[in-house]
Amino acid sequence: MNCHRHSNRLFFYSVVLLFLGGCAEQVRRPVRICPGKASVDEAISVLDSRIKGAVPLRARGQCLLRYKDQARKTAAQNFPVQLWLNPPYRIYMQGNVAVDPRAVVVGANEEEFWLIIRPKEISSYYWGKWNEASYVDELVVSPKIVLEAFGILTMGGQGTGGETWRLAKEGAYDVLTSHDEGGRMLRRIYVYNCDYLVRRIEYMDKTEQVAVVAELGGYRRVAEGFLAPTTIMVSKRTGDGRDDSIKITLSSLEPAAFSEKVQNRIFSRPKSQGFKLVYRVADGNMIEE
Repeated sequence: MNCHRHSNRLFFYSVVLLFLGGCAEQVRRPVRICPGKASVDEAISVLDSRIKGAVPLRARGQCLLRYKDQARKTAAQNFPVQLWLNPPYRIYMQGNVAVDPRAVVVGANEEEFWLIIRPKEISSYYWGKWNEASYVDELVVSPKIVLEAFGILTMGGQGTGGETWRLAKEGAYDVLTSHDEGGRMLRRIYVYNCDYLVRRIEYMDKTEQVAVVAELGGYRRVAEGFLAPTTIMVSKRTGDGRDDSIKITLSSLEPAAFSEKVQNRIFSRPKSQGFKLVYRVADGNMIEE
């Protein structure tokens, strides 16, 4: 890989974190401690009911991105973002960098996900199919974390969907840990017992070490039975122990009704013609097309 492509990939990983998460922060210790759920099934049932209450929404806000540049110096960018969500699978998010209102675009529908970086000096296009991406491998490019940050968790119930769940208690939190069919830990979900809203999600790599942390707060009621966070903070753990991080703060969060025309436009993967670099993502690998 030449230096140009290496630089592009560094920028890609840093920018993707915007749509996957934010600033590293420890779970705050709540003042109150309430009883948790008595069983895994009861905990999953409550979270599933919140998923069923999710409604389409539109949000606006600001993003602060911190990352290590090619010279390994800390760099930061602050820019506005807009988000459209139509649960359970459809999401579209764009970042306005400099004068380009769609400089960075992340989207997904029932079958595919994509990332587009438009500036000419970068000009990159990444896409993949959900059925070709494993859970951990998706973390760097997938809108899955954004969906889960808004409460669209892929729980599936105990013993279903290839995941097995275990429930533990940690202070004021119920901690749900999922394992794959081979017993490997995939993620940990921290739920605050007093309102049973998710405050933190830890995603594991193949060695069962924490790779990405998403922390959620400032929940606001969007509709009856559906609360969404106004702050999404995510960090990606690097091999040298330093974090790339993002903080998304949403100032506007409201239910929305999408016409069929709008849905076809924003939740469909755009064509890849005209980009300098085009990659297909499959099982954690980026294959140049």
